[in-house]
Amino acid sequence: MLTEANGILHSAENIGPEIVRAAREIYACTGRVVVVGLGKSGHVGRKISATLASMGTPSFFLHAAEASHGDLGMVRGEDVGLFISNSGASSEIVALLPHFRRTGAKMIAITGAMKSPLAEHSDIVINAHVDDEGDPLQLAPMSSTTLELVTGDALAVIVAVLRGLKREDFALFHPGGTLGRRLLTRVRDVMGTGESLPVVSEGVTVKDALFVITGKGYGATCIVDDEGRLTGIFTDGDLRRLMERSGNDAFSTPIQDAMTRNPKTISPDALAASAVRMMERQEISVLVAVEDCRPVGIIHIHELLKAGIA
Repeated sequence: MLTEANGILHSAENIGPEIVRAAREIYACTGRVVVVGLGKSGHVGRKISATLASMGTPSFFLHAAEASHGDLGMVRGEDVGLFISNSGASSEIVALLPHFRRTGAKMIAITGAMKSPLAEHSDIVINAHVDDEGDPLQLAPMSSTTLELVTGDALAVIVAVLRGLKREDFALFHPGGTLGRRLLTRVRDVMGTGESLPVVSEGVTVKDALFVITGKGYGATCIVDDEGRLTGIFTDGDLRRLMERSGNDAFSTPIQDAMTRNPKTISPDALAASAVRMMERQEISVLVAVEDCRPVGIIHIHELLKAGIA
């Protein structure tokens, strides 16, 4: 482990402005980044391609051996080839180079051999040389593949900075994951609205409000004035506290005397994750979504849990 870590630290001294040049070439690419590799470097290449794509750079992996048997037809002149090879001299890689060059695509190499055929054919070469693989026989690719992976990640990060990638942009490429749900789901996507929204006027009693609470299933109801503006909220928790004070008289109490005034509210366009944080901070389980001081929706922590937000 330390051998690989030291190899990465030492490699920082060998990598210069060429990695920035490579990132700028990828950023300017109007096609796709074609990541080419073979063997262990091929496995690394697949991951680098996936990372680039997940951060907004169209990319696919091209197996060096399969490329010469038809897959080269996927490459276009507007693409950029990113070749991953420690030796830069594998026969499959070497055989592919002149044919790839004919496509007109620019070529970037991540290699540990700066005088290899791959380095000589490439437009930009990133030095990924390591002195010690970490293998007792110095035969199995270990430190070299780790360095290739880290170099690819660094490229992806630089390109993301050049693109000005934001968390919201990243979420667009991961809509099915937890991160995507947290960054893309709005309150309006999960709130109860229309017929599902529990609302009563200020003139009703607690008994009337209770029918609405139990019928809508949110454990709360909004209270509005004659113009439909939100003036308060009444929850099952408020009911329990009222019954402790007033007993059976609680049901005949005017809702204005029992409701919580100036309740916590949220915009329907706010992120659902913001609703979760607000509920946790205020130690509440229900939030009213408002527009122009009028309730348009209601959201319960259970719905957020069900949606995978909380």
